[in-house]
Amino acid sequence: MKIADCFYLGYSSKIIGNRGELAFKLDVDSPSSYEGLDAVFIRIHKNDDTLVPFFLSQSKLQQKGILRVTVEGITSQEEAKELVGKELYLPAAALPKLKGDQFYYHEVKGWEVHDERFGKVGTIETVLDYPSQDIFQITVGDKEVLIPILEDTILKVDRENKAIHVQTTEGLIELYLEG
Repeated sequence: MKIADCFYLGYSSKIIGNRGELAFKLDVDSPSSYEGLDAVFIRIHKNDDTLVPFFLSQSKLQQKGILRVTVEGITSQEEAKELVGKELYLPAAALPKLKGDQFYYHEVKGWEVHDERFGKVGTIETVLDYPSQDIFQITVGDKEVLIPILEDTILKVDRENKAIHVQTTEGLIELYLEG
């Protein structure tokens, strides 16, 4: 399995106890949806997009965003240590299909953004996930445009054409491009 076919779930943060249990820090909207997870793909080498499947014999949500897991075949701290700090993934096909103007952040990377006043803005490079505000990071030539993701800002999500139509505050886009 390759990273391109998956979505980022989180990372293995630490060992719990002395029998090799691990704490997975989940980076998802609804961590409780992953309680009872029975398998995960782990990126063993940072320079390699190949993911290795690991089966979980137990997974229980501990606190906000922390999933306590028992990985099949891992029975000691020494074995578990090899997985600490590793990125976790699940197949993108496992995500429920969203409808209407809902979207997953990983889904819109590479999509075009069109502003009601300005027209085509550019391509979404990534989504910046901040505690106070999530933001589209858009590349326009050698410039960067940041557009806040607000319910009132998103006019339409066009999956067929891989585009998001927005209505930004007047002058916001020009501020980035003319500066």
